[in-house]
Amino acid sequence: MSFPAIVAAGDRRASSAVHGESKVYLEVAGRPLVAHVVSVLQQVPEISEVWVVGDHERLSAVFAREDLLEERVKPLHLVSQFRSLYENGWETYRRLLPGAGPEGRDPGPADLDMPVLFLSADLAFATPQEISEFLRRSLVIGCDYAVGLATEEAMREFAPPAPGEPGIRMALFNVREGRFRQSNLHLIRPARIGSRHYVEDLYEHRHQKEFGQIVGLAWRLLRNERGGFVVLWYYGLMHLAGILDRWGWRGLSDVVRRWIPIARIERGCGSLLQASYHFVPTEAGGCAIDVDNDHDYDVVRLRYEDWSKSQRDRAERLYGPVALPAGPSGSDR
Repeated sequence: MSFPAIVAAGDRRASSAVHGESKVYLEVAGRPLVAHVVSVLQQVPEISEVWVVGDHERLSAVFAREDLLEERVKPLHLVSQFRSLYENGWETYRRLLPGAGPEGRDPGPADLDMPVLFLSADLAFATPQEISEFLRRSLVIGCDYAVGLATEEAMREFAPPAPGEPGIRMALFNVREGRFRQSNLHLIRPARIGSRHYVEDLYEHRHQKEFGQIVGLAWRLLRNERGGFVVLWYYGLMHLAGILDRWGWRGLSDVVRRWIPIARIERGCGSLLQASYHFVPTEAGGCAIDVDNDHDYDVVRLRYEDWSKSQRDRAERLYGPVALPAGPSGSDR
């Protein structure tokens, strides 16, 4: 089974500038971050074509580079960005549906079970094996919305090896089954999501640490007739466990997270979205490393060679060699 991928490369609203620049165009190892992601997708056997939504003029210039043209094996489509993350995803989906014209079309009954991979454009350490494994596991589950998780063990190599040394220390998602980092992989059947407007809320607040943001989303959850106090209760416990973990009180965090089964979080998110929702862990970890601020970008540039080699070796050890090598170029639209 193969299906499209949508790469979110927009620079409006939810997107934050890094060193004063839209982060998807920042260069790592001689190419923009968005080009890293598209190149990896060329090697994922489950992906049939790649759609990138963002600044059309800048994206066109990026993907006109000869080195990127030479490694392309799948069609690449560029879509001008819309007002928000949600609109970027939804409107691009409407344009990739079979028979859709330049303005797209709404999904019909025949489109209900069509999956689409959504991912961000700032993943310098994604590997084709990790993405492929996530897709295979998600398809076996057969849910409407699958979200990637990276295990705590997979995240350790990105942490500072010692105080003062370069690394990225990430907040983890604390639940009964363990500690995880939410990755940037989403396999969605968009036509089956009943409350699509919540997708943007859940994504924008996935790594939240600011108290005001937590309270704001909690209030929206409380007002929602499908969420109510039960969803708010588990939402609060999850953030309490995360705060205790970040403060170094792991014993107390362990006590709290025993009350948070991951299945309950899945049911709560599914209730909000009016769809079946599941988390899908993978053990490689590169897709959980995005670039959200100046510090992270500086570290990514500094450690790119070591970390990218380590991720390639880890992915091959876990999942085997790359299944689809790069080859002749595809076509743009």
